Amino acid sequence: MVGTLQHITFYNGQKMPIVGLGTWQAKVGEVGIAVDAALAAGYRHIDTAYSYRNEKEIGDTLKKWFDSGKLKREDVFIVTKLPLIGMRHSGVEKYLKKSLSNLQVDYVDLYLVHNPIGFQDVDDGGYPKDKDGQVLLDMTTDHISIWKGMEAQVDAGRARSIGLSNFNARQIKRVWQSARIKPTNLQVEMHAYFQQRELRAFCRALDITVCAWGPLGTPQIYSFVEKQGGDVSKLPRYDLLGDPVVKRIAQKHGKTTAQVLIRFLMQLEVAVIPKSSNPTRVEENFAVFDFELSPEDMEALEALDKGREGRLGSEHSQPGSGRHPEWPWFEPY
Repeated sequence: MVGTLQHITFYNGQKMPIVGLGTWQAKVGEVGIAVDAALAAGYRHIDTAYSYRNEKEIGDTLKKWFDSGKLKREDVFIVTKLPLIGMRHSGVEKYLKKSLSNLQVDYVDLYLVHNPIGFQDVDDGGYPKDKDGQVLLDMTTDHISIWKGMEAQVDAGRARSIGLSNFNARQIKRVWQSARIKPTNLQVEMHAYFQQRELRAFCRALDITVCAWGPLGTPQIYSFVEKQGGDVSKLPRYDLLGDPVVKRIAQKHGKTTAQVLIRFLMQLEVAVIPKSSNPTRVEENFAVFDFELSPEDMEALEALDKGREGRLGSEHSQPGSGRHPEWPWFEPY
């Protein structure tokens, strides 16, 4: 199996490298260094989003590699996402063009709808808020209309594939049933404490591949929630990297706990986008192709699943967002 885990394949035949570099909360001034280290280590999948506010620096680094001749554009799988402030038909093309300009490319390999809820498109704000600190929601979000806008980006050659992020099964089914071009990929929170078994099975039945954000348990989510004015005390406090079961398996294989957690999801045929701005850790997170977890290892890790109690992303991370009629995480999966 070790040699067969390089990619996951979409229903349209497109291949996405199974390990990518996540760039959520990667700061300007650091993200370029991380992308540089990732490409040097062998990563060929870079995940970003308009709302991360770091696409320009990522684009500068990619351009440097492409201009040098060390890599061609087609060598790198680039993913970005429609921001919540762009969640209407007219916003899809507007914000994809902004992302393409920032990334300095003509197309992305995968364009995702970042979240099923919409914010008001004001001041180009990632998380626009009212005077009380509540996010300014757009309650008119229409997934079918937005998806038609996504399909138009494939038709125009600006996106090779399109998909969804943070949608629940009901929302995915609604889009899938209406789609002329079906979603190829779903990106959601997933890690050993929150394994999303039902959602993975649901996506498999619709031939939608899955990519895990937060595969190491998202230790940075607490600072993000505080920054958004959320109540950190309402989030569970987990240390997945320090879990005794994960540590024991890591010791057995001579690997880091992060490498074990990444490899675990890979063996579930889930793509992973661990985030780090530290070049050493970026390299370490990619050194996962030279070992294999045994059936006993996999069973022990699968037993760590806490179900819905393991979820870290919630309405508490964006104060007031749970008021939106399309807020996804009140449903079982």
